[in-house]
Amino acid sequence: MSLVRQTEPVPVDKLGRTHFIGLGGAGMSGIARVLLQSGVEVSGSDTRDSDTLRELEQMGARVHVGHAAENLGPAETLVVSSAIREDNPELVEARRRGIRILPRAAALGALLLNREGIAVSGTHGKTTTTSMVTVVLQHLGAEPGYVIGGKLVTTGLGADAGIGDAIAVEADESDGSFLMLSPKIAVVTNVEADHLDNYSGLDEIHDNFANFVDRVERTLIVGVDDPGARKVAELARERGKRVLTYGEAADADYRITRIRARGFTTEFTLQTVGGDPIDGTVAVPGLHNVLNAAAAVAVADQLGHDLDVAVEGIADFAGAARRFELKGQGDGVGVYDSYAHHPTEIDADLRATRAALESFSEDTEDDVPLGRVVALFQPHLYSRTRIFAEEFAAALSLADEVVVMEVFAAREDPEPGVTGELITSKVSHERVRYVPGREDAVRTVVELARPGDIVLTMGAGDVTELGPRVVAALSERAEDNGHD
Repeated sequence: MSLVRQTEPVPVDKLGRTHFIGLGGAGMSGIARVLLQSGVEVSGSDTRDSDTLRELEQMGARVHVGHAAENLGPAETLVVSSAIREDNPELVEARRRGIRILPRAAALGALLLNREGIAVSGTHGKTTTTSMVTVVLQHLGAEPGYVIGGKLVTTGLGADAGIGDAIAVEADESDGSFLMLSPKIAVVTNVEADHLDNYSGLDEIHDNFANFVDRVERTLIVGVDDPGARKVAELARERGKRVLTYGEAADADYRITRIRARGFTTEFTLQTVGGDPIDGTVAVPGLHNVLNAAAAVAVADQLGHDLDVAVEGIADFAGAARRFELKGQGDGVGVYDSYAHHPTEIDADLRATRAALESFSEDTEDDVPLGRVVALFQPHLYSRTRIFAEEFAAALSLADEVVVMEVFAAREDPEPGVTGELITSKVSHERVRYVPGREDAVRTVVELARPGDIVLTMGAGDVTELGPRVVAALSERAEDNGHD
């Protein structure tokens, strides 16, 4: 993958019939759904059938399984992702016919035109923060549109056109595609080195965020606790942008104080400049999620909504798919799934889990041993594994038991000497195992977990499929042992 070529969006009413290559993908299907709801004729193809394709078909899309030139039909616009190869027959046919070709991000950018567009960017927290913005605006009765990388628990959907003025979307910095969005309001959660298969280093990442800042039409909301994001805020002010900040920092415009873990919920207090303190609760653990909540509340405030009601709305957030998502319980063990695939994300989730377990222990009168954290991690990308091996190991060392699988290749070819063992060899304690295979990994985790523990499946690959299997195996173990 590489940085995509910038293409300016086209207003939705100018797209005409729109065809998607890879229609069943999470990002593509969400855009297609919103276009269908907006009255655009949609068609598309994917390599395999899926429930997502059938849902879009029921909404009126013409869908195809497999790629062929004739699938394009009378399309006037073709939408492609960076994963589509140049020799794809539908892309070849579109070029032969000279029809408009848009990258996925330019199609997403079209949804922001003529609306109160909100774009959430940053190295971590985009999906959760965009989801929180959506839930808060729903609580306020704003009926927003949204396009999110995961499904909202409250709606079961990852995208909806909404009928209000606002629409919230994720702005992906990984390949530079966020430079095709022109939001009224943008959030930058944090800026760290990542996606170094595309970027030469942190300086180039900052340069791209500077270009993103230039596209924000009204207000930039920045997580000022993060040094990289603070640098973006300073740069934005130099360029004459209106910048507001959130965080624990004393100079934050939306300052978070008194953070208190209550099991898997977190209580906090929000203090604005000159305003009264407002107490709130978010139903997910961890400081990072409180910061995400502060960003969502700040967005609502800047859209002119009542701040107290916006903070109240955070309590409605029930999570998003793959973002500390409960997969089930078995034999007294809770199993959660996390998309964490960068050391900072792993560190945040493991610290949040530990704080939740300690909170449970403090709140019970029984003399029950403190539960342990068992991490099942699947590295994502050979380049990321090689570059961040020591940082991954340091983060995973926060877990009581660590199981590391083989690297999920995704879009990369294997690198000699780069395996999950590169990480396990650097973990600071001995309770770590390199277990490459899926079956063996599930078996190992089940053998390690004991009642009261929390298991976290972590990574951006297919490790997400293993959580339910761990739950089933734990439940079977409970039956075998005569446990309730």
